[in-house]
Amino acid sequence: MKIAGNSYLVSPSLPDFHGCSPGWSSAFYGAECFDSEVHNYMKNLGKQKSSESQNIDAKKVELEQLLTMETKNYRKTIKFYQKLLQKERRSKGPETKSMLPKLRGQLQEMKSKVQFLELVKKYMQAKQWGVESCVLPTVIHNGRTDTVDVAPTDEPSLLLYYNTEKQQCNNQNGIRVLQAGTPLGLMAYLYSRNAFLEGYVQQFLYTFRYFCTQEEFLQFLLDRISSTLSSASLDPSTSLTKICNRSFYILQAWIEDCYSVDFATNTDLLCTLKEFISSKVAPLNGYGERLLSLLEDVSARKSGSAHQYSSMDRCEEEGEEDRKTLHSLCKKLSEDVSRKASLHIFFLQNFNWKLCKGMETIAQYQRERLYTISSVLPKPCYNSFTEEFPVSFAKADEVGPYLLIEYSEVFHKCHPVHFLNSRALGVKDKCVAVQKPVSTETVSFKVCNLFLSKCIQDQYLLQLLRNADSISTWVAAEIVTCHTSKLQVSLLSKSLLIAKCCYEQRNFATAMQILAGLENLIVRQLPAWKILPAKVAEIMEELKAVEVFLKSDSLCLMEGERFKTLPTIPSAHVLAMHVQQLETGGFTMTNGAHKWTKLRNIAKVVSQVHAFQENPYTYTPDFKLQSYLRQRITHFKDADISALAADNCANFHQIPAEKHSRKIQDALRRMKATFQ
Repeated sequence: MKIAGNSYLVSPSLPDFHGCSPGWSSAFYGAECFDSEVHNYMKNLGKQKSSESQNIDAKKVELEQLLTMETKNYRKTIKFYQKLLQKERRSKGPETKSMLPKLRGQLQEMKSKVQFLELVKKYMQAKQWGVESCVLPTVIHNGRTDTVDVAPTDEPSLLLYYNTEKQQCNNQNGIRVLQAGTPLGLMAYLYSRNAFLEGYVQQFLYTFRYFCTQEEFLQFLLDRISSTLSSASLDPSTSLTKICNRSFYILQAWIEDCYSVDFATNTDLLCTLKEFISSKVAPLNGYGERLLSLLEDVSARKSGSAHQYSSMDRCEEEGEEDRKTLHSLCKKLSEDVSRKASLHIFFLQNFNWKLCKGMETIAQYQRERLYTISSVLPKPCYNSFTEEFPVSFAKADEVGPYLLIEYSEVFHKCHPVHFLNSRALGVKDKCVAVQKPVSTETVSFKVCNLFLSKCIQDQYLLQLLRNADSISTWVAAEIVTCHTSKLQVSLLSKSLLIAKCCYEQRNFATAMQILAGLENLIVRQLPAWKILPAKVAEIMEELKAVEVFLKSDSLCLMEGERFKTLPTIPSAHVLAMHVQQLETGGFTMTNGAHKWTKLRNIAKVVSQVHAFQENPYTYTPDFKLQSYLRQRITHFKDADISALAADNCANFHQIPAEKHSRKIQDALRRMKATFQ
């Protein structure tokens, strides 16, 4: 690319433009994200013969061609699979049934291959533009207007490492591991040759707010771009070229991954970035126009899901349809195995507890319905809030999805950063959230605020927790307003079955919300619990065991491979408590350096939010019922459960009339005897 002064700048190529963000897997797995198979595949790319030398440009071309071809074939096969499914539903011919299992196997193989090629592409991008550790002081001094103190000049004063045993994993010695660093040193380490490969870049983007503000980080990047943009040469091996291009890559990764939490909530930060790109970058480099276009794109997508999709799913309208098809396919493939057997194995292997045998007769859920849930509900249920609660008429596995839809819409807009520093928002254990919206304005950020004072924090987590709290309150309110013990038993049973259905479908958020409603102090004292069937009552203990399991390990839902193919929604409050536990203790060492090992662990835990968002649930919504449930939840979200329970005699233990009359007669007889 030619620029003023007949000099040239090597900027990222078009195929790389949409893939700078390392993604959640980089933060979660770290260096283990790229195994030996990826390394070996990368070596053989771009070589026609084994004796030929490696060529990075040839590798890029061959990889793009393979990825395009495999993705195209994968989409064609998905469309063919859809047609077969429709044909099988209409005719149910034996030929179609025999083809579907084979085609599913082919789709799984094709999907795995596309994902592997995407991983290789990430690895190729991660190896570009990094510098050796000895060059990091040069990175620091290339900034002319640093907002951070630049007095230290040597690497040991900026970064602290600890030694580990030599490892052969990932073709790296693994001798030095970053332990701590000053804010300036941690920002400079982004330019290290292995920063992307180690997962450091993504972990930094999740956690940098603990030691520097968004303005300081942006200024650090812009200063490096300003000082190297005009000096960068065509030779990609020079330090200035590497620093310049790595700055662009980090900036783009930040925009792609954290726009909703940093730029969308801070107009001054966004204006500073746009002004710099327009005035300093765009006149000299076509990459500036790409960054401006990227800012417009992510701004337009802000109302949608906050997570990033893979390149095989990002092809405008066609890609959007393919995403829905892909997630539907994953769900369909996971349901082909017997539901009961898979769940039993799942809990025995992953949850390490034994399911009650009596529960096997309860969870007989039909997986495919020819009718909507509204067709089995009486019409009067939609007319008034005073009508009987419709859940008691519907089946558990039908109501659960619609409660999930209500929560998943909110969950898929959240970001891992939202779960950081939640103490400053007033989130505490045993207190799900600040219950009323007006009280959120009075939350003091001076108390327990772990972010820097000038760091702007998005309060979206409060909205997520209030949504969960409203469902718990709604469940409790519906139960205590039932006018007879028989109706209360019916609704308690249905609520327990719905919660069981939810956690079996890995919707742990709704399951824990229902459990919180059932464990309300007023609800737990209802007489209806004593006449609840024993098999149904055992589900309550099962739910408590699930809660203990979720609280026992911050990464329990990331065990195995199921989270990669099956949709999962974690409990937001439980996840926030895990992060708070990791945040406990000091973030700095005695020399003032920030503990990177602590920040890395926090980044690993919150990264699972993006992991779960990659596999959304695919339920066909019944808008009529969904609207009704939303109205009921809104109606009871701020309800006083004790006041509602006081107006209903079914909530109190009744003393039989004869026994009550006999007590009065005995009392009068004793009083009469005292006067004789």
